[in-house]
Amino acid sequence: MTTEPQRVLRLPDLTLFTVSAIVLLDTLAASAAIGVSSLFWWLFLGVTFMLPIGLITAELGTSFPAEGGIYVWIKRAFGQRWATRAVWAYWINTAIWLPAIFILFAGVLSSLLQVDLGIPTAIGIGIGLAWLTVAVDLFGLNIGKWVPNLGALLKMIIFIVLIIGGFNYAASHGYANDIKIQTLTPSWEDGLKFLPVIIYGMLGFELVSSAGAEITQPEKTVPRAILFSGLLILALYSLATLGILAAIPVTELDIVDGLIDTLNLFFGGTDQGTLIVTTLGIGALYTFWSNGATWAMGCNRAIAEAATEHQLPAAFAYSAKNRSAPLGAAILMGVVCTAALVLYGGLASTNEDLFWSLFSFSAVIFMLPYIGMVLAFAKLRFSEPTAPRPFRVAGGTFVACLLSGICVIILCATIALFLYVPDEGPQFATFYGVVVVLIVGELLIYRALRKK
Repeated sequence: MTTEPQRVLRLPDLTLFTVSAIVLLDTLAASAAIGVSSLFWWLFLGVTFMLPIGLITAELGTSFPAEGGIYVWIKRAFGQRWATRAVWAYWINTAIWLPAIFILFAGVLSSLLQVDLGIPTAIGIGIGLAWLTVAVDLFGLNIGKWVPNLGALLKMIIFIVLIIGGFNYAASHGYANDIKIQTLTPSWEDGLKFLPVIIYGMLGFELVSSAGAEITQPEKTVPRAILFSGLLILALYSLATLGILAAIPVTELDIVDGLIDTLNLFFGGTDQGTLIVTTLGIGALYTFWSNGATWAMGCNRAIAEAATEHQLPAAFAYSAKNRSAPLGAAILMGVVCTAALVLYGGLASTNEDLFWSLFSFSAVIFMLPYIGMVLAFAKLRFSEPTAPRPFRVAGGTFVACLLSGICVIILCATIALFLYVPDEGPQFATFYGVVVVLIVGELLIYRALRKK
């Protein structure tokens, strides 16, 4: 970066930034599609995975607060080459995942307008949103932080409406799904297909640490923000899933249109109800875009840090002279988003097919940097045992290695379930796409190092 970053992120900013990054309305609909047992999975994985990875992130974010976040942590543990590979996967995942979110945006807009926009129109909307995301990222976090802040507040409002609406609907009509102890028991046959989505919906605590040099008193604010946001996230996901399941039978849930279907069921039928649904739908549209913008802000800063150290092409490191915003990385992300939308738009037959293809492809890549992060956490306990750790996970080295091992196992299992979907078999297109993306990353690293 060409200018010294200002410390503009405080505790409320970090908490809302993290909620905006992790709480996804598309994840909510997809997890509800598992059925009533999804409530069990949210709570079980909240304890066995979300809590450990939150603790790991809190220690790393307070012990090694620097611009670049996950890149800096993996570099200290395993060197620049592995850190660059991880941050490439981190960045390219976001560039490929953003189109999935924008397709969801088009699906919700189609439901609100009650018209079939079609895939070409959805792609056009997605391209426009991609470049709007690029534009916002260029203003720096002093201004850009308000995008995720507002997005997080709107998400909480929508989730609360789903929770209250679900209980009210159940009181008047009874539950659309049979919710009791027996149905809470995990259903492996139906659940495994969507179970990775829950893990996916628990990742992102580290994102704000990509702007580590812009955080005020990181040793205090990072662990507090992770605690507050973690409790909020788990409560919102679990209770809102219950709200959806109270209103809509599992067999009728649509991953793309599920939110508007639920809101129409709660409030539709009157002019006032239609106004409420439209207002909340517009708020949801903003959250889809703000969620993508949040991830773009974090990932662009992480990859720009690697490029600044000549580990990736210099284009990723380019920034405006009077700002610390990662101009080059942001523009390149817009280019990749556009290409992904056009390419996958020619292959998918429906918006839901397009959403799931992009989502599963990006999700496999998304898991890889986290494997590196949790292994770096354990490694740094051995390689830098005396480093100041304002927040330290209790239990010594044994507990650190145990938590790291649990997270690695769950992340690897999640990758396997994205690559092999029960009842559908191997997902060869996803596998080949991941291989191609990783090869491209290796070529970019090789080119940058050779030029250096």
